[in-house]
Amino acid sequence: MAQTERLFKIRHWLDAGSCLTPAFLMRELQVSRSTLNRDVALMRDRLNAPLVFDREQGGWRLEPGAALPGAQYQLPGMYFSAEEMLALLTMQQLLDNLGAGDLLAGHLKLLRRRLEKALDVGVRASEEAARRIRVATLAARPMNVPHFQAIGTALLRRQRAVLRYRSRSRDEASEREVSPQRLIHYRDNWYLDAWCHLRGALRSFSVDAVTQVQVIERRALDVPERELDEALGAGYGIFGGREVQWATLRFSPERARWVAAERWHPQQHGRWDAEGRWLLSVPYSDPRELVMDILRHVPEVEVLGPDELEAEVLNRLRNGLRLMEGLDE
Repeated sequence: MAQTERLFKIRHWLDAGSCLTPAFLMRELQVSRSTLNRDVALMRDRLNAPLVFDREQGGWRLEPGAALPGAQYQLPGMYFSAEEMLALLTMQQLLDNLGAGDLLAGHLKLLRRRLEKALDVGVRASEEAARRIRVATLAARPMNVPHFQAIGTALLRRQRAVLRYRSRSRDEASEREVSPQRLIHYRDNWYLDAWCHLRGALRSFSVDAVTQVQVIERRALDVPERELDEALGAGYGIFGGREVQWATLRFSPERARWVAAERWHPQQHGRWDAEGRWLLSVPYSDPRELVMDILRHVPEVEVLGPDELEAEVLNRLRNGLRLMEGLDE
């Protein structure tokens, strides 16, 4: 066991209020008495640990009355308290359940192993986190991890990338040189906002639709954050556009109890009417995703405007009814 790991263990036991006897430390750390003496001397004399030897109990402990156990000294390298270790292990479990664990698995595996060793209940904590914490992902599409990592590398290094991309809307493949601007995790899937040098405009790409990535040694074009938000984040959903309209929806009193607590868009406006219905106004530039979400609430929602949006929702409903009626024949 390396010295740093031994020091972490000693500190963990001390901060828990234990009095550590030489026999206990030599057995748990698997070291000789001379090595133990050197570790204790290092903590006391060079790291300023408030250690005293309790002759009655025959072991080392923190000085009585220390306001914050261990706060006056720092161990070499990175230190985590027990609570921080548990938080990190829990975070890893959340990433696993979100389907993002593979993205960091190689980088976090060693850290996770060291945390579990340093924390007495580390292995049990990991198993408990896996059993107790579940994140349900719906409609998450499988993603190529190396492609995601390459895109992330280009994004953070401010380099351009050449993407081989299959557009689902047109069912065709194309090659684009892009300047990555930001990655967005939205509704269980990852999207890349980037300046497309082929189109000369900002575009949003589904990362799972990228079939090939090549990071190139060319400086990425930087687009101001405000321009990004205006072009890609002004309207409802993941679809971008600068021409913004406002949709007004009215939800029944029963559905309003849920929808009134939801955030559909950062700039939304909502109010109750005299009959207990919820009136929600949201900006949108492309109606596709908004229409899908409206349909989820049928028949507890009405589209009050604009007329084009109401017509699109009605058209979807009629087409769906015709399809279902045809299946029943």
